Amino acid sequence: MQKKHKRNPFAFILCMALIAAMPLTAVGCSENNTSGESATTSEESTTQSAATSEYEVCGEGETEFTFTVVDTEGAETGFEIHTDKTVVGEALQELGLIDGEEGDYGLYVTTVNGITLDFDTDGKYWAFYVDGEYATSGVDTTEINAGSTYSFKAE
Repeated sequence: MQKKHKRNPFAFILCMALIAAMPLTAVGCSENNTSGESATTSEESTTQSAATSEYEVCGEGETEFTFTVVDTEGAETGFEIHTDKTVVGEALQELGLIDGEEGDYGLYVTTVNGITLDFDTDGKYWAFYVDGEYATSGVDTTEINAGSTYSFKAE
């Protein structure tokens, strides 16, 4: 004689919700690096806070680079990106910092850090820079060089 098991749908739904929420806690941006490192003196703590408060720390991974966004008003927002991706565009898309449309020449970035620009409507677009120089390749083909600074500026 076989014993029949009654399944609880609530337990299944709860389990699926927890599994779905796991990636949300693993990747994201925060104002400060929460790696557990702490300063030993108040002077060091103040210096460290001043240095890191300008950049939000985003993602996890071995490679680190700086990403800045200059909006239409000239305000600059900085991010310290940590990733295991090898292409700038992949890392930024994974973190939700850029979005766009695939075109004949690759990814045409229309949204950066939640700000959408439409050249046809307002005559502005996102320009991609590498180490302060106008990029000669698209964000979706630019290999990450650790320590480099990548930027999008509204122009």
